[in-house]
Amino acid sequence: MKKNIDIDVVVIGGGPAGYSAAFRCSDLGLSTLIIEKYGILGGTCLNVGCIPSKSLLYLTNLIKEIKEFSKYKINIGNSNQLNIVQVRNWKNNIIYQLNRGLSDLAKYRKVDIIQGIAKFLNKNLLEVTYKDIIYNIHFNYAIIATGSQPRELSQFSKRDNRIWNSTDALNFTIIPKKLLIIGAGIIGLEMATIYSSLGSRVDIIDSATRFFPSIDKDISDMFIQYTRNDFKVYLNTSVVDLVAGTSGITLKTQKNSDVLQNKIYSNVLISVGRQAHTNNLNLSNIEVKLNPSGFIKVNNQMRTSISNIFAIGDVVGAPMLAHKGIHEAHIAAEVISGKKHFFEPKVIPCVAYCDPEVAWTGITEENAKLIGINCRSVMMPWKFSGKAISSNCSERGITKLIVNADDNRIIGGIIVGRHAGELLSEINLSIEMGCDIEDLALTIHSHPSLSESINISAQLFNKTATDLIN
Repeated sequence: MKKNIDIDVVVIGGGPAGYSAAFRCSDLGLSTLIIEKYGILGGTCLNVGCIPSKSLLYLTNLIKEIKEFSKYKINIGNSNQLNIVQVRNWKNNIIYQLNRGLSDLAKYRKVDIIQGIAKFLNKNLLEVTYKDIIYNIHFNYAIIATGSQPRELSQFSKRDNRIWNSTDALNFTIIPKKLLIIGAGIIGLEMATIYSSLGSRVDIIDSATRFFPSIDKDISDMFIQYTRNDFKVYLNTSVVDLVAGTSGITLKTQKNSDVLQNKIYSNVLISVGRQAHTNNLNLSNIEVKLNPSGFIKVNNQMRTSISNIFAIGDVVGAPMLAHKGIHEAHIAAEVISGKKHFFEPKVIPCVAYCDPEVAWTGITEENAKLIGINCRSVMMPWKFSGKAISSNCSERGITKLIVNADDNRIIGGIIVGRHAGELLSEINLSIEMGCDIEDLALTIHSHPSLSESINISAQLFNKTATDLIN
């Protein structure tokens, strides 16, 4: 069966970038259609990524918090009787609620969703196949938002069902006695937090020589100290082989020291990054250009090398973050509608929702010095924060601000600790608005609050703090 459709804008992919682009196009008066291979909106982020992982992180951090209170002889419930099926049902219900909400928003905006696999026949024609139906979609503009997929270590990933990717890990069917995570990036650290909180003994290995290179080494070293009793991180370690046996998966590594050589794990999670999902799109047929890493090249209006075809989200490359993709989606929709808008943020915030959370934005102190910026930094340990002490999180928290010493403008910030991702927004806004450090020092913050750590850090910089010695 063949069907022909004429539309102003077709969006390929229904993740956060895709549905945001479609909804914004509709709000701007453009007839819009979403092609989604699974037929439901939300993409990796909602269905098998950000939302389920954050749900599990909230739960496991709560379990951990309850256990920690026992050292004060305060017993709150029994966290040892965890029902995995109930947890999985709770997590899946959260996904369902959000799926349903997005479906309602699409109906309200009259944005149809077609399930199927899309490929370009030319720069104005898309073919979508689903079972025995073929759609020929004639469009004025297309927005590619097909996202990314886990990068595989192909020689290992298909050997045994005890070798997981991130989607497998979030299906949450068992709690391994011993879990190996290959890759010390954000996903690896978040999974380490979840499974170590549930009782797994977790090791993380990474071929890099530096842990958490996105942030300053003084802060990443503190994070290692904060989590040393939760999981172990081994750097400069490459996987030679994973051998599946009846007792588990045996790891063989190549490193200067063989500390992990021949160690046996119940399960292995491969978390070595993500790659652009451009399979089946037939991009070469319309000469959409890719960069050497396989991501789609775009300009600062999100146009590809073909002027009426745009690309947004993970498929255009790092940082592969939902909030970046959503912002790009708005730019693409607005450009299509005739507005002269550009993607030019000063900073893009990043958060690792492990325990403790790590959030950073702007330029690190190390990078600022490398590029010749005369900078100063200031740090406030949370052990001096009344709110952190009363919230049982004072021993694993710190706020760091990086300031251009020539004009006292804030250029970066790193926060480690509970709700770091929420706190970071104030620093992000400060950089976008070109704030002087004194603006933060003179802005009254509520007391007691974790946000005071930003205010007091600014006061420390100006030598006006009274809660600490300047």
